[in-house]
Amino acid sequence: MTAAATKTSGTRAVAAAAIGNALEWFDFTVYALFAMTIAPVVFPPQDRVAGMIAAFLVFGVGFIARPVGAVVLGAYGDRAGRRAALTASLALMAAGTLCIAVAPPYAAIGLGAPVLLLCGRILQGLSAGGELGGAVSFLVEHAPPGKRGLYAAWLQGSMALSNIFGALVATAVTSLLSPAALAAWGWRVPFIIGLAIVPVGLWLRSRVADTPEFERSRAASRAAGTATSRPLRELLASHGRALAVATGVSVVWVVAVYSLVIYLPTFVQRSLGFAAPQAFTAALVGNLCMAAGCIGAGWLADRHGRRRVVSAGAAVLLLVSWPLLAWLADARSMPVLVLVQSAFCLAVALFAGSAPALVAELFPVEVRSSGVAVGYNLAATVFGGFAPAVLTFLTERANTPMAPAWYVMAAAVVSLVALSFAPRGAKP
Repeated sequence: MTAAATKTSGTRAVAAAAIGNALEWFDFTVYALFAMTIAPVVFPPQDRVAGMIAAFLVFGVGFIARPVGAVVLGAYGDRAGRRAALTASLALMAAGTLCIAVAPPYAAIGLGAPVLLLCGRILQGLSAGGELGGAVSFLVEHAPPGKRGLYAAWLQGSMALSNIFGALVATAVTSLLSPAALAAWGWRVPFIIGLAIVPVGLWLRSRVADTPEFERSRAASRAAGTATSRPLRELLASHGRALAVATGVSVVWVVAVYSLVIYLPTFVQRSLGFAAPQAFTAALVGNLCMAAGCIGAGWLADRHGRRRVVSAGAAVLLLVSWPLLAWLADARSMPVLVLVQSAFCLAVALFAGSAPALVAELFPVEVRSSGVAVGYNLAATVFGGFAPAVLTFLTERANTPMAPAWYVMAAAVVSLVALSFAPRGAKP
C-alpha cells in the first residue's frame, strides 16, 4: 500500500473503532448523570437514598453481563474477525439503549418499568463486554510501526469526547426544561440522541477492512492446521499469567474512570452541594483535558514504553486522589471544582490513554480479542460497575466525602502490583 492509502486506512480504522466506543460511553455517562432523575420515575416510591442506590445497582447489574459479552464477542472476534465483532457489539448497544429510552414510568406499568430498564442495561453490558477487546485489537493491529500506543489511545480519547457530548446534552436538557418536564420525558432525550449515532457507526464499520495482522495470522494458522475454534480455551490453557496481569492492570483503569469521571458529577451534587449545571460544566472542562491527555499518553507510551507510562499513571492516581478530593470538600467552590475535576481527568488520562496498547500486547493475535475483553471486563464487573452504588453507600454510612479517594487509591495499589509482572519495553 502507498503511504497515502495506509494513512487513509488508519484514519478509517480509528473512526470506526472510536465511534462505537463513544456511543457506549455516552450511554453510560448520561445514565449516571440522570440517575437522580430516573430513580423516582422508574422505581417504586421509597426513600431518597434507597432510590438512588437502586438506580445505581441497575447500572451495576449490567456489568454482570459484561463477562458473558467478553467471552462470546471476544471469541467471535478471534474467529470471524475484529470488524464482525465490532458490528455485533454496536447492534446490541443500540437494542439496550432503545429499551431505556422507551421505558414507561413505574406509575404506568409498575415493576415492568425497572425490569425494562434492567433489560436495557443487560444488553448494553453484553455489548460493552465485547466492544473493548475488539476495538483495542482492531486499533493496535491497524497501527503502523511505532504508533500502536497512539492509535489505541483514541479508544479512551473517544470516551472523553463522548463524555463531553454527554455533559453538553445534560447541561442543555437541565437548563432548558423545567424539573417537571425533565422527570416526565426530558431524561429520555439523551438516549434518543445516542440511538441516532448508531447508523453512522454501522456505516463506518462497514467501510473498513479487517486488520492485516489478523488476516495474516488466520491464513497462517489455516495453512499450518493450527487454527482454533475455541479461543477462550486456548487463552485459559496457555495465557493464564497474561490474563491475570491484564485483569490486575485494568482494576484502577475501571475504578478511576467510574469514580473520578463518570460518578463525580453526581457525587458533588449529592455530597458537596453543587448545582447540576455547575457539576456538568466542570465535567465538560475535565473531559476536554482528558481527551487531549489520552492522546498525549499514547504518544508518550510509543516513545518511552507502555509499562513505564502506565505505571506512572497508576502512581499519580495513588498520590493525588486524597489531597485533591480533600481540597474540593473543604473549598466547595466552582473554581476549585473545575480545577479538581480537570486534574482528576488528566491523571486518569495518563493511565487510560497508555493502558490499551500494553494490555493488547500481552496476548498473541490468535487470542488477543478474547484476552483483552475478558481481562478488562473481569475487573470492570467486580470493581467498576458497582462503584457508584458502593460509593453512594459508603458516603452515606461513613458520613464522609472521601470514599471515592479511598476506592481509587486501593485500586491503584492492585494495578501497580500487577504492572510489576508486565513485560518491560514497548513493541513497535
